Amino acid sequence: MTMAAFEPAIETRALTKSFGTFRAVDGIDLTVRAGTVCAVLGPNGAGKTTTVRMIATLLRPDSGSARVFGHDVVREASTVRSLIGVTGQYASVDEDLTARENLTIFARLLGLSGTGAGYRADELLDEFGLVDSARRPLRNFSGGMRRRLDLAASLIARPPLLFLDEPTTGLDPRTRAQMWQTVRELVATGTTVLLTTQYLDEADALADHVVVIDHGRVVADGTADELKTAVGAAALTVRVDRADLATAAAIVHRFRGAEGVVTAEEGRIRMSATDTTSVPELLIALREAGIEVRELSVAPPSLDEVFFAITGTTGTHRVPEPA
Repeated sequence: MTMAAFEPAIETRALTKSFGTFRAVDGIDLTVRAGTVCAVLGPNGAGKTTTVRMIATLLRPDSGSARVFGHDVVREASTVRSLIGVTGQYASVDEDLTARENLTIFARLLGLSGTGAGYRADELLDEFGLVDSARRPLRNFSGGMRRRLDLAASLIARPPLLFLDEPTTGLDPRTRAQMWQTVRELVATGTTVLLTTQYLDEADALADHVVVIDHGRVVADGTADELKTAVGAAALTVRVDRADLATAAAIVHRFRGAEGVVTAEEGRIRMSATDTTSVPELLIALREAGIEVRELSVAPPSLDEVFFAITGTTGTHRVPEPA
């Protein structure tokens, strides 16, 4: 029976997990369709990794249920493990071995013969662009190369479900783009991906479905476009000289139609705006204050604005409300 015969690929109901008195996961309901990418977002400590570890059978839930392709993660843990691959935040490879040796050992542990393990290792090295480095010790690998090798190791058995826990953390933009392409290719061949990430552009680019977790609970669920529409307000961006940043931010705070917290970074001021018809008034106010506007744009909300609106957390610097 194919994995596509099961719907959904992942289903959790009222999933909980506590560590002492701290409730890390507080009743998570999650559904992931087969053959899609589901991105799980949330602030640090929101419960993302704990949720993934329970679904992947690495942690036992305190209560609730989780099923992978119809199999219970507690009662049928061995079956679930045969259906999944896991790539965590840190590479699980041996630095004293070569890339090929690492993959071969993982393949043997998964039951492949010596010949089959070598063949699969060579296949993955080629797929992930690591052939030229196949016989180099991993201690000489860059961070991006290690992440690619770690992902390759999780794909040895061609699992129908892949967990990627912040897979591009610390990678340079080029390597991140390569990883994104790899994820797209995996999904195109039928793999289901559950992705946790701190990079909102990553979720926007890859995910068919976005789930936002905060304080151990699902606080938003839908496509990226659906979440943006739910937020409603447009994103107003004004770029000025850095010397004028504080004064301009105070003026933007008073702008009719603006709402939420102003953020300012590298001369750019951003704020949600419910009424963009008064943008000309804002330009006049800035000009009267002697501030030259280098750039002004109004755009639909990004996933970053959605994340901030839902969780009250953002990676940018907040400009305090003027007295």
